[in-house]
Amino acid sequence: MTDHQRPITPGADPFSRLRAMTPSRVRLDATGNAAPLQAVLDFQLSHARARDAIHQPADWAQITADLESLGGLDLLHLKSRAEDRMVYIRRPDLGRQLDDGSLTEVRAAAPATPPDLAIVIADGLSASAVTTHAARMVGHLKDALPELTLGPIALVREGRVAVGDAVAMALGAPLCLVLIGERPGLSVSDSLGAYLTWNPQAETPDSSRNCVSNIHGNGGLSYADATDLLAYLVRGARNLQATGVALKDDRPKGKLIGEG
Repeated sequence: MTDHQRPITPGADPFSRLRAMTPSRVRLDATGNAAPLQAVLDFQLSHARARDAIHQPADWAQITADLESLGGLDLLHLKSRAEDRMVYIRRPDLGRQLDDGSLTEVRAAAPATPPDLAIVIADGLSASAVTTHAARMVGHLKDALPELTLGPIALVREGRVAVGDAVAMALGAPLCLVLIGERPGLSVSDSLGAYLTWNPQAETPDSSRNCVSNIHGNGGLSYADATDLLAYLVRGARNLQATGVALKDDRPKGKLIGEG
């Protein structure tokens, strides 16, 4: 008998099992009294971390150093049309577009033979997620997909998911993978998302993308599991020549991500 199957002892907290299964806050006080001081302080700390994740800049110097340590990768340092963080938050459309100088730079860096895959790293809504996880995911994917040629890794400040479309189009890559900081919550503020798009074009709808989310170290998807899933989707996209609603994770049922 597992813990969640055992009968609840009279007088015991009926939510204790649920709290053990999730970092989310679950009914802090079952009697309806004011939340205890520790819970209030914990909430305030989590709220501050979420705000910092959104407003603080990503550590691009650290990300660059981490990517350079992988070896064999060219890097492009780019910007969206959002001039600063406040514009980025207020004008999502500008975060989806490269500024003119960046677009020129990508076109100039495009190899004579188009790469199989364009990888884009954008800060999104969590600087801590990108700083902590993005370069490590690139390393795992580089090892997991040795058959693919990679274009220069594009690091885009104030970027949103769709900014990857412009990068991939300029490089001539048929497939684009955007690693981006996800909107922080009060349980996790450093979650990374990965968006895969076949044949990216201007105004590509979200229904044409596959998303692997919740990549982080606090009970989220591990690097290994995220890499296994993304490698499977990348190969599926190349075979099917499509992503989004047309591409499914149809691995054998009951097989855990990361097994065999």
